[in-house]
Amino acid sequence: MKRILFAASECVPFIKTGGLADVVGSLPKYFDKEKYDVRVMLPKYMCMKEEWKEKLEYRTHFYMDLNWRTQYVGVLEYVHDGVTFYFIDNEFYFNGFAPYGNIYEDIEKFAFFSKAVLSTLPIIDFRPDIIHCHDWQTGLIPIYLDNFRYSNEYYRNIKTIMTIHNLKFQGTWDTKTVRDITGLPDYYFVPDKLEAYKDANYLKGGIVYADRITTVSNSYAEEIKMPFYGENLDGLMRARANCLQGIVNGIDYDVYNPKTDELITNNFSVENFRKEKAKNKLALQEELGLEKNAKTMMIGIVSRLTDQKGLDLIAYMMDELCQENIQLVVLGTGEERYENMFRHFAWKYQGKVSANIYYSEALSHKIYASCDAFLMPSLFEPCGLSQLMSLRYGTLPIVRETGGLKDTVVPYNEFDKTGTGFSFANYNAHEMMDIIRYAEHIYYDKKRDWNKIVEHAMQQDFSWDNSAKQYEQLYDDLI
Repeated sequence: MKRILFAASECVPFIKTGGLADVVGSLPKYFDKEKYDVRVMLPKYMCMKEEWKEKLEYRTHFYMDLNWRTQYVGVLEYVHDGVTFYFIDNEFYFNGFAPYGNIYEDIEKFAFFSKAVLSTLPIIDFRPDIIHCHDWQTGLIPIYLDNFRYSNEYYRNIKTIMTIHNLKFQGTWDTKTVRDITGLPDYYFVPDKLEAYKDANYLKGGIVYADRITTVSNSYAEEIKMPFYGENLDGLMRARANCLQGIVNGIDYDVYNPKTDELITNNFSVENFRKEKAKNKLALQEELGLEKNAKTMMIGIVSRLTDQKGLDLIAYMMDELCQENIQLVVLGTGEERYENMFRHFAWKYQGKVSANIYYSEALSHKIYASCDAFLMPSLFEPCGLSQLMSLRYGTLPIVRETGGLKDTVVPYNEFDKTGTGFSFANYNAHEMMDIIRYAEHIYYDKKRDWNKIVEHAMQQDFSWDNSAKQYEQLYDDLI
């Protein structure tokens, strides 16, 4: 039996700010239980919902040195969907209203968490063969592990994997403070280890010390070796290229299933979507106060409203887009200028544009199920989950060819009638607009072709089963 420990800063259903939580919460369920014992370790945030906090069982507690401070470490446990979750408790660090706050507080919070993960293992009697670390918040685990090995036999053969969900977030702060917080020897604070451009960089340290590095799509693994996508770590990514691989994320096919989804108005499948899917559109048009017409092409956007997601392209083209024969439904929060931009156009084009500047799980499912197309013109996209969800519901993605979008959406080819969506190559607003108009043309003038693409899209398999097999292969190679 191979023992694997996931260490991460968020995880569904307990706490979520982004796609990282979906991965950490869903993936462990899909491993072969006969061969892999996969458990997950998380911080116990005060801002978790009460319903979850009540279920956690106290396991043990101890005190741990964090350089010159002594800190309480509580360990709680809960088994959910057959997976054991451990929660590290410390009210001083985890008492905020949100999982992340000011970076200088997070730097200390996740140094504490990283050291606590390793210090807890001997006490709960679970010695993993591999610790699978996710993003910068766990970047110090491979470094602490290296440091512990010298003085403690227990840690000697534990391997680590570092998964990069988004290279943009690295956890950097000034070296002197980080040295003081972590208590790590000076030996680690040099340019070929933890230091990057005079600062200490958690993610960089994790990448340097991990046995293997993965990221969440093949194209992104290639892209981050280039300066444009490399976020100043492209040299390191090239240096570690022989240990780097991309494994595309999946989505939970039980949760996102048009046949059984209870959050949508009308269930449908690949066999009957031609008749049944449009009923969702009519219901959503009614709910959001849009003009009711099953034949109007409806485009959805469910996203963080930030530059990374290509919203400057959309903003640039918004007036032109609204002249087209389409409806636009937006859901999400983010930068104020984009929130206000969508509010403005919803006011200017009433009945045509719906701006929902908040987040709602239920509405997101309705948008995936009701829209005809889904717009995602990202500047960069390590994997992206929204396009996988929209494929599942037969809502054709219109994407820019980058990272996971390029790996998961096959552009429609009108000559051999293949493809699962529409894509454009350059980060350019006019190019995006052209491909939206092309998709419209297929939707209105070649309805049979459009339905064929929907069929292809709904037949794709981006469930976690696929990804889990690739991770199993990686674990086997490493042990």
